[in-house]
Amino acid sequence: MEILRANEPLARYLAARRAGEYLAFVPTMGALHDGHGACVAKARAVAKARVLCSIFVNPTQFGPSEDVDRYPRTLDADLAKLDAWGCDAVYVPAVHDLYPEPQHAWVTVDEVAEPLDGRFRPGHFRGVATVVAKLFHLVRADVAVFGQKDAQQALVIRAMVRQLAFPVKLKLARTVRERDGLAMSSRNAYLSPPERTTAVALWRALSAGKAALEAGEREARAVERAAADVVQDAGIDRVDYVELRRAHDLSALERAEGRAILALAAWVGSARLIDNMVFDIQGRRVESDVALFDDDE
Repeated sequence: MEILRANEPLARYLAARRAGEYLAFVPTMGALHDGHGACVAKARAVAKARVLCSIFVNPTQFGPSEDVDRYPRTLDADLAKLDAWGCDAVYVPAVHDLYPEPQHAWVTVDEVAEPLDGRFRPGHFRGVATVVAKLFHLVRADVAVFGQKDAQQALVIRAMVRQLAFPVKLKLARTVRERDGLAMSSRNAYLSPPERTTAVALWRALSAGKAALEAGEREARAVERAAADVVQDAGIDRVDYVELRRAHDLSALERAEGRAILALAAWVGSARLIDNMVFDIQGRRVESDVALFDDDE
């Protein structure tokens, strides 16, 4: 596995590609876990040639009071995992490689970036879209793989790709969970053992929303209450949102129908954790754990 620590080695690596060779790209912020491994596996299955990952803790997607300085940085372990997962190369830029001067040109995405995390993390998705646009320009991949756990991020990137005509196809890797259901996340490292036990309530809350839908509940606020009650009963008193929305654009829902996402964000100790479950609801039939959106073909 080649390690590319600046833009120039990346450019040389890309220039050495054989004509017509397919390239899949998996952008990450490091502190890797098996959820990232699922993204690499999907990239490998799609690309059948080269898989390039990046590790970059992007400062512009963190707010002034957020955890950019304490965000887990485990580069040596990350590189070992990527090598074991069969990644061909990893791009590890410094901040000045992607932000060589003060940033005055930004990529903003309206509507889909506004609810949920957009309400609680102003400027977050502007930073995400801007850095991903930079990475797409530098890497020039045929396909990029993102994780469904960060569902709103995936929808923001899809909107950016479509509206700005990026020549890259998007694929989603499903959320990978611990044995007790907690979604794998780099921020799980912040949890103390008692907090780790408490955090499982997020999965139980999504499961309660699923149970309400399967029992025939279609009023969106009632499904949200079923999930929120579980979080509250677990003693988690700082909850940013528990909301059921349309999956394709995160617009508001009054009644549960079609493809819908139940998304939540809550604080367990110092860790802000997000999770979601996507449903396909057709009349009385409820299919759970479906894809947020279909892969670009």
